[in-house]
Amino acid sequence: MSDYLDSLLALAEQSGLDAVGVASAEPFAEARGVLEERRDRGLASSMQFTYRNPKRSCDPSVALAGAQSLIVGALKYEKSETGGEMLARVAAYAQRDYYSDLRAALETVAERLRDDGHQACVVVDDNALMDREAARRAGLGWYGKNTCLLIPKRGSRFVLGSVITTAALMPNDPIERNCGACCACQLACPTGALDIAGQLDARKCLAWLLQAEGIFPREHRAALGNRFYGCDDCQDVCPVNSRTSQRGTQNEEDRLASVAVLDVLASSDEELMSRYSRFYIPRRQPRYLRRNALLVLANTAPGADAPDVASALQDSIEHDDPMLRAHGVWAAQRLGRFDLAERASSDTDARVREEARRPVPLSEMSS
Repeated sequence: MSDYLDSLLALAEQSGLDAVGVASAEPFAEARGVLEERRDRGLASSMQFTYRNPKRSCDPSVALAGAQSLIVGALKYEKSETGGEMLARVAAYAQRDYYSDLRAALETVAERLRDDGHQACVVVDDNALMDREAARRAGLGWYGKNTCLLIPKRGSRFVLGSVITTAALMPNDPIERNCGACCACQLACPTGALDIAGQLDARKCLAWLLQAEGIFPREHRAALGNRFYGCDDCQDVCPVNSRTSQRGTQNEEDRLASVAVLDVLASSDEELMSRYSRFYIPRRQPRYLRRNALLVLANTAPGADAPDVASALQDSIEHDDPMLRAHGVWAAQRLGRFDLAERASSDTDARVREEARRPVPLSEMSS
């Protein structure tokens, strides 16, 4: 089967994958235990991805009966720098639809397997499989202290996916490596979400909180800075990433690196869902995009004297949605418009009234 495997791996690379490896389809028993332990400790917060059913996400045979092997692919993504007043940042992995390209490349391999009489299915960005563990088992890399998969000399800026197949293929050996004494990612995390053991506390992770339902935790709002979707800090400081050149140079017209927050707040539901449909938005409700935009507005606006900023704050405090009113109150306080925030002191919603009663600490006030 070695020649056949070589032909499959060559096809995967020809299809655009930057790294590829093979793993057995045996259940991920150790990884399942880690997921369940983290979930039981509350470290996963309300995150459902792969945590909803570890028995499923850690057993490839649930997705494909009779599974024997995984062909695991990695596709690199690039990063464009953004900045400016009232511009919100989009994490590098979400600046383009890299998962579609990854899926297409893996589907080419799956089609070859099917043509040769094997069963095969593609799993990308799906609860059905813990792709990071599949990639580690396939020898693509090791787990960094930022919890990302680090590919030797190439870093962690990759999206991952697998072809699950009934073909019996020779697996790669996992890479026995770690980050050693380096703890740059842990020190750089804006909220301290990475602990010394290399575990992530999703309750503090800005990338997760931007996708979570409900009120954004007050204690992490200032740390959010200008992030609208995702967070790159723990990857940006990683020495392995810093030694690679992965800055956006191509297809810039297709890249969504930043978002104008005032445009988000002024757009209709239909416009927002059309523009950001590939993002994970809780319950597909555009209110969460507005919530995130309000926080970024409060963190990046030079002040609330500009008519468009004052209007956005007033509209949010008068919004029909109490969640947006609550965040609007905090934003108005942070920008020094206490007159607007005061209007919410008699709001019909208890959460809004609580925001109005709790002054923003000096440490969170705009300079």
